[in-house]
Amino acid sequence: MFRSNVVSASLVAVAWFWGSGAVRGDDNKPADADVRVIRDIAYYDGPDADQVKHKLDLYLPTDRKDYPVVLFIHGGAWRTGDKNYFGVYSAIGEFFARHGVGAVVTNYRLSPAVKHPEHIKDVARAFAWTHKHIADYGGRPDQIFVCGHSAGGHLAALLATDDTYLREHGLSLKAIKGVMPMSGIYVVTTPLLASVFGKDPEICKKASPMTHVRGDAPPFLIVYAERDFPTCGTMSEAFCKALKEKKCSAETCEIKDRNHVSIILRVSTDGDPAGEALLKFIADRVAAKP
Repeated sequence: MFRSNVVSASLVAVAWFWGSGAVRGDDNKPADADVRVIRDIAYYDGPDADQVKHKLDLYLPTDRKDYPVVLFIHGGAWRTGDKNYFGVYSAIGEFFARHGVGAVVTNYRLSPAVKHPEHIKDVARAFAWTHKHIADYGGRPDQIFVCGHSAGGHLAALLATDDTYLREHGLSLKAIKGVMPMSGIYVVTTPLLASVFGKDPEICKKASPMTHVRGDAPPFLIVYAERDFPTCGTMSEAFCKALKEKKCSAETCEIKDRNHVSIILRVSTDGDPAGEALLKFIADRVAAKP
C-alpha cells in the first residue's frame, strides 16, 4: 500500500539529521519564569535500568494546579535523539507549560542497542510513571495526552492502539485522554529498519499502529507537514480513515509551509499553527464531557 523503499530512505535521512548536530540551541537556557523544570527523574529503576535513557523531565506551569499533561516522545528514527537534543524538546516542554499544560518529556532506549518492542515498553513505563506520580506535581492523572514526532509519533500511536504495553502496568487505553502523533509512521514495512524491528514481517506488522486500530482507542489528532517525507501524508490520512471506520474519534491536520523537520522546530513558537492545533485539541478534550 505504501512505498516502503521511499519511506526507508526518508527515515535514513532523518536519522542523519538528528545525529548530525544540524540543530543548534542553548540547552542551558533558563525556563520561562512561569515554568518549573525538574530534570532527570528516573521512571524505571529495575536492575537493568539505563542510567540515561530511563529518565524524563518535567515542565510544569507554576501559576495553576489540576492541569492536563502531555507525555512527549522525541523522534530520531528510533536510533538517535534524547529528551533535550540541543534544546528542541526542552522548548516544546516549556511551550506546553507556558500555556497551562504540564509536559513530561521522556527518553527511551535506542537501536541498535535494543530492538522493538523495547522502545515502546520504555514509553509505556514513562506513561505509567506519569499516571502514578503526576498528581504529586499538580497535574491531572485522568487528563494525560500522548504526543510525539516522527519515530515518537509512531510510538505514541502504538501505545494508544495496542493495549499490550499499558496492560503490563495495570492500565488500559482509557488512561490516555488523547493522542497527537506528528509526522509519524503507522505501517512498518521497511527492510532498512532491520536494526530497529528485525526482518520478521509478523513482528513488523505487530509494530504497526495500523494493525491495531480499534473503536475504543482514545481520540486522535494526526498532524503532518505539507512538505513532509514522501507517503507521510498519505499514511496519516489512511490511518485516520481506518480509525474513523472503527468509530474512533480522529482527525488529521496538515501544516502548510512545513517539512518533516521544520514542523517540530517551529511548534514551540507562539502562534505556530501546529502548536495551536495541539493546544486546541487538548482544550477541546478537557472541556468535553466524559
